[in-house]
Amino acid sequence: MRDYERLAFLHAPDATLILSDRVILRASLRVEVVFGWTVKELEGQSIRVLYPGSTDYELIGERARKAMRGAEVYRDERFMRRKDGQVVWMEGHGTALDREDPQRLAIWTYRPLDADRATEGQLTATERRIARYLVNGFTSKEIAQAMGSSPRTVEVHRANMIRKMGVRNSFELVSRLLAAG
Repeated sequence: MRDYERLAFLHAPDATLILSDRVILRASLRVEVVFGWTVKELEGQSIRVLYPGSTDYELIGERARKAMRGAEVYRDERFMRRKDGQVVWMEGHGTALDREDPQRLAIWTYRPLDADRATEGQLTATERRIARYLVNGFTSKEIAQAMGSSPRTVEVHRANMIRKMGVRNSFELVSRLLAAG
């Protein structure tokens, strides 16, 4: 049976990682297609290499850690970086083997999402891009820096999204975006 388990892990349809304290212990073969790294290159590395920046790594990691204490499986969407530097929108699923210390040992799977997939059909491409940052806890200043624009421009887009989605504030906007995810 052990050979079948190993085959199932290695050939899983999604990029699969076994992490200990956010260090990649094992990686499935699919990581090469999804992230561009070979298994050998990733194993032993911090998962930080798969994030576009330190802010993404810290914010998303903390949010996932908190959520995994209460949920058997955590799911989110986030930007991740391929070996070639390309930043792609991914769906991630994680489960902690120890809910008291979710980062001690965890299994994560990643699947690229269509970059043009609308979170909400009525949002523009720029608004969808900003929405992806918002659901990951970024501030307007951080979003502006990542997008090469001003915080005021981000605020204008956020106000437009609030109006279009019929919500009252940023908190409701993020809740609605996550529900639409």
